[in-house]
Amino acid sequence: MELPDDKEGFVSKASAQHEASAGRAQPAADAAACMNAAAGNPLRRNWVWFSFQVICRIVFTVWLRYRARGIERLPASGGALLLSNHQSFLDPLLIGLPLRRPVSFLGRKTLFPVPVIGWILRHTYVMPLDRDGGGAAGLRETLRRLDQGFLVGIFPEGTRSSDGRLGKFKPGFAALVRRTDLPIFPVGIAGANRAMGRGSLFLKPRRVCVVFGEPFPKKTIDDLRQRGRESALVEAVRDRIAECQNEAEAWLAGTKPPSLAADEIDSV
Repeated sequence: MELPDDKEGFVSKASAQHEASAGRAQPAADAAACMNAAAGNPLRRNWVWFSFQVICRIVFTVWLRYRARGIERLPASGGALLLSNHQSFLDPLLIGLPLRRPVSFLGRKTLFPVPVIGWILRHTYVMPLDRDGGGAAGLRETLRRLDQGFLVGIFPEGTRSSDGRLGKFKPGFAALVRRTDLPIFPVGIAGANRAMGRGSLFLKPRRVCVVFGEPFPKKTIDDLRQRGRESALVEAVRDRIAECQNEAEAWLAGTKPPSLAADEIDSV
């Protein structure tokens, strides 16, 4: 799920509207505060996350021959932003599967009242995104999670690719990048669209590989986060995610670049 486009000062407008309607927004703020308090430990997986992780690891490793590399690049503690391509509903699971830390993603707010699904979302660190409400609350909650030390995953494409290729990026995520000084990592996923792409109802036995790239150099991000350089920021992020996806595709095809280490997946 992606943040809304930051056109014509979206965040500033949203903040002003929020302040003007503080009374009406109080229940939402109280709910956000409760959710924030219940987010849990950013370094320790709760039993729901851990249980799903163990089950998915067995299924994905056997059925999808899932492999991931680059997990040693992620910080052992502290917040970080993971920016990934988006091929399938499986992507949040594929990103979080090899990690010893939980990852927070954005999910549609309308899913949270649904029995069972809503309970799972609330207990697997998912943050509600109200697309009809402009998304300002989702942006604020994402920044709060980062400040609390969580890993947060974002899909800049905003929707799943129809053919597995990297699509056009929506600029909304730039508002988030400009407002955090925490590390930013590109992630590339390959094969998920063939395993369970758009319109698929069943999980097919297709191999999936995930590559966690090196973090963006701080100086590069500092230069690109200046207002007015949104297009350059979007392009730079897209290029790095494309590199990771190409690396994952090469691994998938068995044409591993010589600079890459052997296949590795972190243990539970």
